[in-house]
Amino acid sequence: MDFGRFKYEETKKRQEAKKKQSSFQMKEIKVRPKTGDHDLQTKVGHIKKFIGKKNKVKVTCMFRGREITLSALGRELLARVAEETADVATVEQMPKFEGRTMFIILAPK
Repeated sequence: MDFGRFKYEETKKRQEAKKKQSSFQMKEIKVRPKTGDHDLQTKVGHIKKFIGKKNKVKVTCMFRGREITLSALGRELLARVAEETADVATVEQMPKFEGRTMFIILAPK
């Protein structure tokens, strides 16, 4: 077999494998414990759009100053987001605290 032909076929195989490979991005949505209902609905719409494009979404609840005492409110907010996106997304990681932020990771079903 001709070496040039061999190299050509190898590159074609690699290109074909690359085409079939699925990839995703991690998108992030940031909310605060006192985020209003309408703003939250808008962000849920964005989350559904990202999930529809097969991306994972990290929903981050940020606490400033004395808001850190409202951690229960933040956990409730993240649970509400997970509940509203339950038809298109699954919770990959439950709410987790890191410093002054709490986050949850949603993945497409």
